Amino acid sequence: MDDLRTTLVTFSPEDRKEFGRFVQRQRKKVNGRMDSRLYELLLHAKAYSTEDLLAKLYPDEPNAVAYYALRKRLMRHLTDFLLLRQRQLDPTAASSVRGQLTLAQYLFDVGVPRLAWNILRKAEKLAHQNEQYELLNTIYNLQIAQASSEYADELADIIRRRNHNKKAADEEERAGIADSLIRERLRQARSRGRAGEAFDGIMREVLREYDLQEAFARSPSLLYRLMSIARSSMLVRRDFVSFAPFVRRCYTLMEKRHGFRPAHRYYQLGLLYMIAHALYRSRRFTESVAYLEQLRAALYAGSRSYMADFYPKYIFLLAANYSFLRRNAESISLLENLLEGREVALSASDQLTARLGLGFHYFAENQFAKTNQVLIGIGRSDHWCEQKMGVEWVFNKNMGEMLVQLELGNSDLALNRLRAIERGFRERFGEGGPYQYVLCYLNLVREILDDPTACRHPGFLERVSQMADAVPLDSEREDLHAMSFYAWLKARALGRPYYDVLMELSGAGQAQKKEIA
Repeated sequence: MDDLRTTLVTFSPEDRKEFGRFVQRQRKKVNGRMDSRLYELLLHAKAYSTEDLLAKLYPDEPNAVAYYALRKRLMRHLTDFLLLRQRQLDPTAASSVRGQLTLAQYLFDVGVPRLAWNILRKAEKLAHQNEQYELLNTIYNLQIAQASSEYADELADIIRRRNHNKKAADEEERAGIADSLIRERLRQARSRGRAGEAFDGIMREVLREYDLQEAFARSPSLLYRLMSIARSSMLVRRDFVSFAPFVRRCYTLMEKRHGFRPAHRYYQLGLLYMIAHALYRSRRFTESVAYLEQLRAALYAGSRSYMADFYPKYIFLLAANYSFLRRNAESISLLENLLEGREVALSASDQLTARLGLGFHYFAENQFAKTNQVLIGIGRSDHWCEQKMGVEWVFNKNMGEMLVQLELGNSDLALNRLRAIERGFRERFGEGGPYQYVLCYLNLVREILDDPTACRHPGFLERVSQMADAVPLDSEREDLHAMSFYAWLKARALGRPYYDVLMELSGAGQAQKKEIA
């Protein structure tokens, strides 16, 4: 296995083009042309052996020494490219601090200590404001090393600041260890079938072991880490109803006791999104929208550093909530504007999410031609989409394509898509298991394709109703995607509009919660 090739093939098509141009800018005469040639060969669909590469690069006389020097040079280009890209894509203050540190070190080396110390002080101030404790450690060590300069601060004062920062840096380091330990012990608990009840106990035990109980209560970054772990655990079990009040309670306590400073904005945005998403999946749509408004306010309160990360998520979740609040036209407008790129340039995965979501919103309005158009506009193979988005996303897309072709009267196309879904499903999950209801669903759709009047036959509605016991529709195993597909089938059986049936199904859970409360 060629490790350099393994690394290069992880690049997206856009990254491959960009790195190719980067290599061309670095090249010098013949050597540079060879760099580009090796890069092209390593990206070839066929994985060439070392002997093949030698023969193609040096057809007159294979030169192993030159070949390995060429590989080292290309690896150096790759490292430089990734460092530069990381600097460009890093929205945090850490990138600026690292740049200032590099400049200060250079100025010390070339004998300009006055300017070097000025830049070091700026780096220290920026790192302190943004709680970059590890970088502060590096800054203080460099200040101590250069303390003999006439432009330096008092050495005793530097050491005092360094020792104070070291406590915070050590705490952050312990938090990283605790994060990994909690994840590992949760995996072990899951393998024993007790992940749900184990989370609270594991978290308390690890926090106590690493003396982080107080840090958890005052550190937004640590709170965000722990909530991310808890959310991953809850997502596996689809236990959104339990997670929503848990994360909301933790966020409220943090906000009241310590608040969120500008340096904490990323963690605040992440926590608000977790709350809004959990409330949405628990069918508490109005409450979810209220937290999304808080997220929007926090997003626009400072710089636009986190817009690319959070703005698309905010729009996707807001549009989904609006759909269940009978504001579907607003959902369509939100996603259409997002795809136009008015606020942010969308990543490939965000474009896929936006198109699939928009297709479902069009479908709810019976705009089947537009649904078909927007799904065709995805323009990627299922294999490519699965690599970007995962199996579940591709399954939802294929189901949507099947239903829209059925609604458009293209029975042959719908049947072809149904067969492809069945085939892929059986290859992955077999005939049984927790997803057996999917095959039952597809059998009922096949009956409609074979005979459009089948849904009005005696017993069809009863069979659809029996499926509700298997489909995750209840509040404990909430799956709104499954509910949407089920609503279409039930609407067919009842002879009623799909959107009306979907609204009734989503509202049933809210009524049940009010009764329990």
